[in-house]
Amino acid sequence: TQKGYEKKRSKLIRAYVPHPGGMEGMSHRPFFAPPSAARFHRRRSSGTRDERYRSDVHSEAVQAVLARHVESKVAVPMPSKRRSLVVQTSMDAYTPPDSSSGSEEEAGPGDDMPGMEHWMTRPALLGPAHLGSTSSSSSSTQSGGSGNAGRLADSLAHTHLSHPHLAHTHLTHTHTHLTQSHHVSRHIGTIARNTQKYGNAERMETGDGVPVSSRVSAKIQQLVNTLKMPRRPPLREFFVDDFEELLEVQQPDPKQRRPEGAEMLAVRGEALGVVTNWPPSLEAALQRWGTISPKAPCLTSLDTTGKPLYVLTYGKLWSRSVKLAFNILHKLGSKQEPMVRPGDRVALVFPNNDPVAFMVAFYGCLLAEVVPVPIEVPLTRKDAGSQQIGFLLGSCGVTVALTSDACHKGLPKSATGEIPQFRGWPKLLWFVTESKHLSKPPRDWFPHIKDANSDTAYIEYKTCKDGSVLGVTVMRIALLTHCQALTQSCGYTEGTRLKVLCISYLQSVMNMMHVISVPYSLMKVNPLSWIQKVYHFKAKVACVKSRDMHWALVAHREQKDISLSSLRMLLVADGSNPWSISSCDAFLNVFQSKGLRSEVICPCASSPEALTVAIRRPVEDSSQPPGRGVLSMQGLSYSVVRVDTEERLSVLTVQDVGTVMPGALVCVVKPDGVPLLCKTDEIGELCVCSVATGTSYYGLTGMTKNTFEVFPVASGGGLVSEYAFVRTGLLGFVGPGGLVFISGKMDGLIVVSGRRHNADDIIATALAVEPMKFIYRGRIAVFSVTVLHDERIVVVAEQRPDSTEEDSFQWMSRVLQAIDSIHGVGVFCLGLVPANTLPKTPLGGLHLSETKQLYLEGGLHPCNVLMCPHTCVTNLPKPRQKQPEIGPASVMVGNLVSGKRIAMASGRDLGQTDDNDQLLHKVLQWRSQTTPEHILYTLLSSRGAVSSSLTCLQLHKRAERVAALLLERGGLQEGDHIALVYPPGIDLIAAFYGCLYAGCVPITVRPPHPQNISTTLPTVKMIVEVSRSACVMTTAVICKLLRSKEAVATVDIRNWPPVLDTDDLPKKKSPALFKPCNPDALAYLDFSVSTTGMLARMHKHIHTHTNSTTSILIPPVELESNPALWLLAVSQLRVRDTFCSYSVMELCTKGLGLQTEALKARGLDLSRVRACVVVAEERPRMSLTHSFSKLFKDLGLHPRSVSTAFGCRVNLAICLQVRLCVCVCGTSGPDPTTVYVDMRALRHDRVRLVERGSPHSLPLMESGKILPGVRIIIANPETKGPLGDSHLGEIWVHSAHNGSGYYSGYGEEVLQSDHFTSRLSFGDTSTVWARTGYLGFLRRTELTDASGERHDALYVVGALEEAMELRGMRYHPIDIETSVIRTHQSIMECAVFPWTNLLVVVVELEGSEQEALDLVPMVTKAVLEEHYLIVGVVVVTDIGVIPINSRGEKQRMHLRDGFLQDQLDPIYVAYNM
Repeated sequence: TQKGYEKKRSKLIRAYVPHPGGMEGMSHRPFFAPPSAARFHRRRSSGTRDERYRSDVHSEAVQAVLARHVESKVAVPMPSKRRSLVVQTSMDAYTPPDSSSGSEEEAGPGDDMPGMEHWMTRPALLGPAHLGSTSSSSSSTQSGGSGNAGRLADSLAHTHLSHPHLAHTHLTHTHTHLTQSHHVSRHIGTIARNTQKYGNAERMETGDGVPVSSRVSAKIQQLVNTLKMPRRPPLREFFVDDFEELLEVQQPDPKQRRPEGAEMLAVRGEALGVVTNWPPSLEAALQRWGTISPKAPCLTSLDTTGKPLYVLTYGKLWSRSVKLAFNILHKLGSKQEPMVRPGDRVALVFPNNDPVAFMVAFYGCLLAEVVPVPIEVPLTRKDAGSQQIGFLLGSCGVTVALTSDACHKGLPKSATGEIPQFRGWPKLLWFVTESKHLSKPPRDWFPHIKDANSDTAYIEYKTCKDGSVLGVTVMRIALLTHCQALTQSCGYTEGTRLKVLCISYLQSVMNMMHVISVPYSLMKVNPLSWIQKVYHFKAKVACVKSRDMHWALVAHREQKDISLSSLRMLLVADGSNPWSISSCDAFLNVFQSKGLRSEVICPCASSPEALTVAIRRPVEDSSQPPGRGVLSMQGLSYSVVRVDTEERLSVLTVQDVGTVMPGALVCVVKPDGVPLLCKTDEIGELCVCSVATGTSYYGLTGMTKNTFEVFPVASGGGLVSEYAFVRTGLLGFVGPGGLVFISGKMDGLIVVSGRRHNADDIIATALAVEPMKFIYRGRIAVFSVTVLHDERIVVVAEQRPDSTEEDSFQWMSRVLQAIDSIHGVGVFCLGLVPANTLPKTPLGGLHLSETKQLYLEGGLHPCNVLMCPHTCVTNLPKPRQKQPEIGPASVMVGNLVSGKRIAMASGRDLGQTDDNDQLLHKVLQWRSQTTPEHILYTLLSSRGAVSSSLTCLQLHKRAERVAALLLERGGLQEGDHIALVYPPGIDLIAAFYGCLYAGCVPITVRPPHPQNISTTLPTVKMIVEVSRSACVMTTAVICKLLRSKEAVATVDIRNWPPVLDTDDLPKKKSPALFKPCNPDALAYLDFSVSTTGMLARMHKHIHTHTNSTTSILIPPVELESNPALWLLAVSQLRVRDTFCSYSVMELCTKGLGLQTEALKARGLDLSRVRACVVVAEERPRMSLTHSFSKLFKDLGLHPRSVSTAFGCRVNLAICLQVRLCVCVCGTSGPDPTTVYVDMRALRHDRVRLVERGSPHSLPLMESGKILPGVRIIIANPETKGPLGDSHLGEIWVHSAHNGSGYYSGYGEEVLQSDHFTSRLSFGDTSTVWARTGYLGFLRRTELTDASGERHDALYVVGALEEAMELRGMRYHPIDIETSVIRTHQSIMECAVFPWTNLLVVVVELEGSEQEALDLVPMVTKAVLEEHYLIVGVVVVTDIGVIPINSRGEKQRMHLRDGFLQDQLDPIYVAYNM
């Protein structure tokens, strides 16, 4: 049974598996190791990119570095993730961490939920048994042990794959020791991170001294601690970024190493020998061997079991190639119009396990004189990178694709059986090359065999760093010369047996060799197969990659049937990779006992452009040891060769790849710019001058010139040679004795702040971080992205499905530390994605450019992300230093001297009117007698019908009855405060006037929401308490709600003041109406919770002006269910002026966007509207008003009629943009003007106007015309001095309808006097002003108003209390939020707030939770680029989490409190380090 199998298997494996956690839970945890060796190798060796094997030196270096970090004892906050996300990411093999591994008090028996701090609290149970299990695992692997491959694979899946020579017996002792010490260091790490658990709601004080109980604040505290660690030395010099915003520029380090050697000389290979009977071309060689010795074997292909599948003889190869050549030229198309003519390009599409068909097709093309373009088999219509290959085929004009029968059957087909056109590919005719499908050529037909000339022989494709695919053309003469050079340097003779993995088909035919091809699929099943074949066929030469050597080592046990003594040459095809040396060393170590000689290993370096560049020659005497250098990584990053002595940790050991090819000239030039020769101790790009290289990129003359026609220049200015060189794309240097060393590739080069790093080196460091069981070896990508004028490193890897959150996170943080220490460079972003989700190349490797593209578009869907912007972004602008304040007098004098006027503006004079002293309720009494039937208010229902209305008389009568109720039942005194808890509507208006009639002070309070009592009722209670209300008036429904069970559970009902229900009013009116003794008595109190969470309260007085209009009221609740209600009412009732809030406008824009035609059909007509005013207490939302105007333009809305108003708590209406004769203003104002200001200047409290569309520009719309009787001045909020025109400062107002002060229940008199009775500290010091608390500026425009005066425009920038001080600069949240919302289509809404000088960004995600982690890097990058700020915490939540008040404003401080108290239930929280 499965259970029995699991049991037995875990028993077998237990000895091999090192356990990271506690000891108790060992036996319960199910293992997810692949059950067979075949699966194991498929998972492990699935890539062309995993040829990087770390040398053991490197592993030790990484461990040493991490041990240092452990000593620094800094805990890194782990991101929190929603449970559903955890389950999804780890796919089907998710194993919940068992509860027993935690401490007793932390986890209950059934608690398998991984806690956010799980890894921080886990006790480090370090016992001798634990170390014993570890050491036994490594020693038992080394001593070989018996048992089947499956068991070996299982144990290997869990032991360390760090040391390539693990299997070597002599090293058992030292290795056991090393692994032990390493494990100790890892556990010290766990102890160091064993910090406080914050789940027990211990009180913590926040930066503002607010006590907070939560885990979140603890994490933020950890984050702050991490960021306090000293970073790299600060940089002194700065460069100017098109304005005085200063970005730091990296200055060259004074200790930086510079090359000191002499200028290098070009190195020439030995002369190409002349052989008398050498064939004049490759086809001639084929013809010679095909006719002289047709029975000689040419190619043996093996099947997946290792048995010979087919032996192709030279006779067969010749005859089949001739037959194919005839068919290509004569059987495609018609006789008059053949499809393919000599010189045309043809695609070769063959799988890599069918070398026979490929070889026949290749030589068939050469004989037919058509140009083959070999490409991989496309598996699906959307293969990664296949579009670019299609583009190459299209540009080469390919119309025919040759393929084998089996491959043709396997291609994806449509329902009709046709092969679909792949994305981006040209239309192709698929032609099968098997003999049975071809017709025989006539007796007299022979291919035309010419001497090798400069025609193109074949085109090899190469993928660039950016994903574009280029075709390298190789001429026939180059092909022949390359074969000659290889034959000479390798000493091939006729009849050599060659074991092959790569294309040595050309070479073999040249020298009549026998090639045994070991397919990749067989290597996956049995990594030792190639060694067995060398022994079986007594092969002289083997061509392998370091990956093949590595897996042979891993799978090796004491086999009897192996001997490598026949090998004369073991050609390492990827010897140019710096990391191949460890594979070579380890392989030699193990197989020396099997007859492998050290001088046989021959690494070589090649590139698509230059073919083979250098190759180590097989020497007969082993007296001359191969060259190797231990180079300093620090030096390499400055392109300097330094043999490292003092710093043993960050070194790179490289081996030589032999000497230059015969007949070639090699030099090293600077990688970018003019091809200047390098010094002898400087790293540069290798260039080759030889016949045997590629000649061009097909069809790309400009790129060809830069790569294939390079003329290196000496420092004196002279050319090295009159012949052109070819850039190889390999970085390296020529060492002593003409030995070539390669340190990396141009494609993997990442230049970060002037230092060069190699992607392969960074990958090797990441893979050296133990334990390796979290990611797949060959599935890791390193690339760079440009952020803020510099390259930043991004690492993406595939995570194994069975690794837990905490372990992966711990592994990630150690990788970051290792890369930082060894390479001296910070990683911007490290992401882990679920297994098998990164784009693959057709051979199964990792497609780098597609991965990068997905990262940039936010399509990677990682399951874990760790960002480190604080570490690697070192070129931020200098924090702003506050200058000592210049006195207000100096500012004023400065303005006068420079001819700037002081920023003041005023509305029209109000003029003295007779009814100026009329009081509100007196007016109502007067109107009830003079115009009793005039309808004052109409209330609409959600259907648009009139639900109720009030005439002057009705309102007067109801108000009298309310007053009677108050005086009789309430027994209230004059001046008592009364809370009116009503929904918006007619009841509220009647109650308000009733209070005025009774001489009481009304306070309007928004009723609690029935669905959300627990959060809305406390606000009501607070206002009632703070205002010291004597009683509460409300409707019967709300009365019931206040006494409901939920309400009682939320607040204590007993200490409410008496609650009066106004639905049953007394019939008789009150005996006497209240007459206020002075007009300055208090009229009403206005409470409003500001967006920063402060409860503000204003006195308002009773002066009034009146006019005869009807007001139509629409309750907000009705509008939510029917957004069109407002516009339909405006249209039907022929309304001229309408007032709304931004939330209503947004509701209409979003809800009615697609319904304009339907509304038009219903007869909606907005042409009569002359003013649609948005009443708001914020910066005008330009984009929203523009969208609204555009959307409803078709319905007759005049764009000029939509306007904004600005009012704030101290003054209800400061300015309105109203045109024509609105009842409020007497004159029409000019069109509102829009200006563009520089956002960077705004942060420094300066206004700098720029052109539309310039970078960092922010559009601001004028807030409208200043109302009559209102005067405005812009003052410095700190010094209270007046400011000049176009200067940013606080808006101060002086008018008759100002509020008179904050209502003080607690004696906060200072606050009150400051806000409502401020005086300027200089200039006009007598006038009393009210401070609005908003920043803005005045600007005199060229426009004139009705009186002929120049128009002063007021621009509101934002609230002072909302502005965030970060890095000494002032930021307005709305600007950062706008940038964030633009970054990704899934971000619905965003809010930001500061927390202990960190910026926290909360985004609402629309879409699947899988996209949550994509947003983290995108948000971080956007805020960095546009605002020069590093985001500290990114929180991804569901839609609707950000609280928004009735006016449509975000309640950022409520959000902050919710976040810190862990109430948001976020999908993901990322703490950027």
